[in-house]
Amino acid sequence: VQLVESGGGLVQPGGSLRLSCAASGFTFSSGAMSWYRQAPGKERELVAVMSSAGASTHYVDSVKGRFTISRDNAKNTVYLQMNSLKPEDTAVYYCRGFGSWGQGTQVTVSS
Repeated sequence: VQLVESGGGLVQPGGSLRLSCAASGFTFSSGAMSWYRQAPGKERELVAVMSSAGASTHYVDSVKGRFTISRDNAKNTVYLQMNSLKPEDTAVYYCRGFGSWGQGTQVTVSS
């Protein structure tokens, strides 16, 4: 199982980023996929999760209405669209699926 995130970077408050997580080594369409984040000095937290077929999603309260998780099972990829970013969204963002973690991608929201 391999998960590779991309799309992180530095963005100003109010800006947007789209994270991608490319998966390989398992039947991507058969399981839920999720995004977590870990800010400095804080525990890793679940940000969003999507069911295998994409019919069900869940978000942590702090990102509801701003972040959208989606997946393309034909491309074995899960996305996290992040809008209206705030400094408190600064963290390393991780993709998780089938018991495995990606390496993480840094998101920094700062002016």
